[in-house]
Amino acid sequence: TRPQTMVLLNGLETLAPKEYQNQEIRLRELDLDAALARNPQLILVDELAHTNAPGCRHEKRYQDVEELLGAGIDVYTTVNVQHIESLNDMVASITGVVVQERIPDKVFDSANRIKLVDIEPQELIERLKEGKIYNQTQAKIAVSNFFSLENLTALREIALRRCADRVNRLSENA
Repeated sequence: TRPQTMVLLNGLETLAPKEYQNQEIRLRELDLDAALARNPQLILVDELAHTNAPGCRHEKRYQDVEELLGAGIDVYTTVNVQHIESLNDMVASITGVVVQERIPDKVFDSANRIKLVDIEPQELIERLKEGKIYNQTQAKIAVSNFFSLENLTALREIALRRCADRVNRLSENA
């Protein structure tokens, strides 16, 4: 529902989400069966560490992605550094938050390509405040808690280091 994101979708084929009822809440999830039936060459799947709604075939979205890859479909996806399992303790010690949604390191490390999308922490805070990431209420809570300038700076450094480590490992194995 972010206006700038919606503009970027113009001209792209999208799959309707599948709806699941969880108590009194209606949840919208990736329709994995529709994606497999469509059998695109490439699919974009957001939030790799997401926990799927009860009733989905897989508990985690990264498992959906693994199934898509197994079917021969290339996947572009997104993940934040705080969602990588081996970094959880470090992130928790810096931010004071134990991130619940995580992906195993093997999922990150098995990617054919990683692209670090880097933004200055202050610029990210401005984007949050402008409602470009979360609605105003969520943004205010996020900036005063997890997404403080100090935390974002530390997370940025962790992301840069983790990507550099991956490049070094790949170079050593080449």
